[in-house]
Amino acid sequence: MRIPLIAPLIVLALLFLAGPAAAQATHDMSGMDMSHMDMGHAAPPAAAPAEGEAGPPSVAETPTAPPPVPTDHAAERYYSPAAMAAARQVLRTEHGGMRMSKVMADLLEYQARSGGDGYRWAGEAWTGGDLNRLVLKTEGEGAVRGGVEAAELQALYSRAVTRYTDLQVGLRQDFKPTPSRTYLTAGFQTLLPYWLETQGAVFLSDKGDLLGRLEGTYDLRLTQRLILQPRVELNLAAQDQPRIGVGSGLSTAELGLRLRYELKREFAPYVGVSYDRRFGRTADYARAAGREVEATSVVVGVRAWY
Repeated sequence: MRIPLIAPLIVLALLFLAGPAAAQATHDMSGMDMSHMDMGHAAPPAAAPAEGEAGPPSVAETPTAPPPVPTDHAAERYYSPAAMAAARQVLRTEHGGMRMSKVMADLLEYQARSGGDGYRWAGEAWTGGDLNRLVLKTEGEGAVRGGVEAAELQALYSRAVTRYTDLQVGLRQDFKPTPSRTYLTAGFQTLLPYWLETQGAVFLSDKGDLLGRLEGTYDLRLTQRLILQPRVELNLAAQDQPRIGVGSGLSTAELGLRLRYELKREFAPYVGVSYDRRFGRTADYARAAGREVEATSVVVGVRAWY
């Protein structure tokens, strides 16, 4: 019977001892400032601005002017300000304003065919920046035993109008066939979807003759160094020009397939096949001059640039 009597006595003793500590804690908390504590009540809504009074600016309306360009360059504490200004100009030039140049022989080939072997070339050189360039283009062909049959040179101003397209204007001078012609030139050069390189131009001669040209190539990479390139070139004329052997409409077309091996990116020998055909009155002028209307050639050449 002693254990039930001891338990209530222990509980009463604990309550007696805890009483003064609880009262002291309550007294200490009563002096604390509770106004800054979130007690779970929502803050009262902000008062609406009076009529005609502008409210506080929103985050989107807050002006965010760019910071001024820094003028206190740390490097000028140790180096000449003039030398550092020149170095910064070089840096700006090499990151977007750099002048570049390139010389490229796209076709430089020997053509083996029945009726007499021949040769052909096509290439360009340019210099300038990302937007504006001076471009020189040349192409031509000939027979091994008959000499040069066609040769031209173009001098063009090229302007980038989109990321992948340049517009070009300038002059074209034909040296062969005779009589020679000078043309005002307007054209384009672009990269179409799927990496199809395309260029075209119209030519207005000093005699009032109008010509057109459209070219397209595609590089099919079989390996990192072996590339198969289909090529198409179409030449057109607006009127008959019997003195230079060109008829109206589609005058000539060339379809080619060339396989090149890049010994280096800048130097690639190739082999392939090329089919050339004259059409319409152009074919009639060729027959009258004793020349072939169509020819299939096995070509061996080199593509190089630097």
